[in-house]
Amino acid sequence: MQKVGLFWFNHDLRMDDNAALLRAAAEVDKLICLYCVDSTSAGPGWQQPAKLSTRRREFLFESLEDLDSQLSRYGQKLIVRTQSPLEAIAQLITVHNVSHLYSSNHVGSHEKRIWSTLSKRYSMLQFTQSHTHTLFDPSQLPFSIEQLPESFSKFRRLVEKMDLDAVIAPPLNAPVNLPPPALVADMAWQPVWQEQFPSNPNAQSPALFKGGASAGEEHLRGYFAKDLASSYKQTRNGLDGMDYSTKFSPWLANGTLSPRRIVQQLKEYEARAGANDSTYWIFFELLWREYFQWYGHRHQKRLYGFSGITDSAPNTSFYPERFKKWCAGNTPYPIINACMKQLNVTGYLSNRGRQLVASCFVHELGLDWRHGAGYMERQLVDYDVASNWGNWQYLAGVGADPRGHRRFDLQKQAQIYDPKNQFVQRWAGEQTLLPLDSVDAADWPI
Repeated sequence: MQKVGLFWFNHDLRMDDNAALLRAAAEVDKLICLYCVDSTSAGPGWQQPAKLSTRRREFLFESLEDLDSQLSRYGQKLIVRTQSPLEAIAQLITVHNVSHLYSSNHVGSHEKRIWSTLSKRYSMLQFTQSHTHTLFDPSQLPFSIEQLPESFSKFRRLVEKMDLDAVIAPPLNAPVNLPPPALVADMAWQPVWQEQFPSNPNAQSPALFKGGASAGEEHLRGYFAKDLASSYKQTRNGLDGMDYSTKFSPWLANGTLSPRRIVQQLKEYEARAGANDSTYWIFFELLWREYFQWYGHRHQKRLYGFSGITDSAPNTSFYPERFKKWCAGNTPYPIINACMKQLNVTGYLSNRGRQLVASCFVHELGLDWRHGAGYMERQLVDYDVASNWGNWQYLAGVGADPRGHRRFDLQKQAQIYDPKNQFVQRWAGEQTLLPLDSVDAADWPI
């Protein structure tokens, strides 16, 4: 009897360095390649995946197109379903007598719940998952996931005591061959996607990033072909432009670029151009990303809890008018307005900008941090569940920060990072409507 495999793509939209896909290529006779977009149940991120912004949808569509193109070189085809993964996978298992199910290990509790449900419902199938979104496998860490250090600093010190050249494995090559596809009825997905997720013809500016592994690999090569990495630590807090930071995050987020491939290219750059504090800082921030991945695996649903991983809730609430004005970039703080308008137009915001808007959201506006994290989930082209929710907990004082709340002096930050007011002027940050509140508590949602 033929072995029929189903590969559920989620945040691993690449052929390169994909251990789960290599397992599938070696073990089954036919293979179904599936990606699911659940367009019917999008909601707040602490309940289920959020509805995607136009920019994020465009980036995802380009990533799926590129994956489909790469699969076609193997005689394969990407099936895209606009329905819940649980429903789509169940149908395909039944219709095609699937015997093997493959996926990357996802940090999101929603995806974990789907995988757990499937494995219980179809216990006769072989289920295989691999960690393709991280630098390390859990077995390589110097502690169990349950004993993850409570701060990044402790995590980094333990990890950097290891022989990282030996522990961080070289990235795997793409498969040489893939099994042929099973014949699935809905092979042509692009027209359906365009109908349900139309692009925005009134976009105010061209996209900053092009989705797909091909574009991600091109960006990676281009970045290290320049000397930008040697001055990264000095420029990384910029607010606008393409060269002040690496901009790897959009492709890292949906797995069109492997973190281990970045480390490989970084080492080659250091061998060629020399290592310094800036090249180390690129690796340092990859470790920050790594920490939040294991933080998400460790705390799971507590990643979305109002109290985070602490025992006390923050002294914040929900003011609908303030929330709307923050989203629109219509607050009393020009630097915040500029950041939010940049985010809404481009789907991207600098690391410094993200810290400032989160600090303002929690401390100046007194808002429930989860609504801010949920808005970023909808908007950000480089949305990553663990990094987004972990960082928001960090700024709200309910996460992995032993010092508690991180509150920024917004005026001082503007003077440091936008001394000539160029960023605020470019994004019309001073064009606001006051007052901040025009209603009282009676207008709060029930």
